[in-house]
Amino acid sequence: GQTGKLMYVMHNSEYPLSCFALFENGPCLIADANFDTLMVKLKGFFQNAKANKIESRGTRYQYCDFLVKVGTVTMGPSARGISVEVEYCPCVIANDCWNLLMEFMQSFMGNHTPGIPSMFGTKHDSIYSPADTMVQYMELFNKIRKQQQVPVAGIR
Repeated sequence: GQTGKLMYVMHNSEYPLSCFALFENGPCLIADANFDTLMVKLKGFFQNAKANKIESRGTRYQYCDFLVKVGTVTMGPSARGISVEVEYCPCVIANDCWNLLMEFMQSFMGNHTPGIPSMFGTKHDSIYSPADTMVQYMELFNKIRKQQQVPVAGIR
C-alpha cells in the first residue's frame, strides 16, 4: 500500500569496482560491483524498469591538470544529448576552484558553459566525492528523460 520510491543503480568507468545506488531525493549508496547481483535476489521488493536505461559513453581527455570527458547520452538505441564533465584534478573542494573551472570551460564551450551545479549549494566547503559526480549525472539524465516526455507539436 506504500508508494514506491525510485532507486537508480549507476556505474562509472572511473570506478569499475563500485556501484552507486541513488535514491529519489535521498542519499547515494556506494557499494561494491556485486550490488547488481544482490538487487536481482531482492526482485520481490524492487521492480526493475529496464526501459529507462540511459547511459553516457565517450572519450576522456587530459589537458595539464584538467580532466575532460565528452560523451553521447543514449536512451536505448538513440542518442539524446551530449555530456561534458570537467574536473580540475588538484582541487578536492569544488567551490574553491569553480571560477577556474568556469574559465576553462568557457575557452571551449563559449556561451554554452553551464552555471554552478545545484549540488554545490548544499556542499559549500566539503570534499568532493565520486557520489557527487553521480548525483550530477542523475540530474542530467532526468532532464533528458523529461525532454523525451514532452509531446512534439504537429506541423500543419
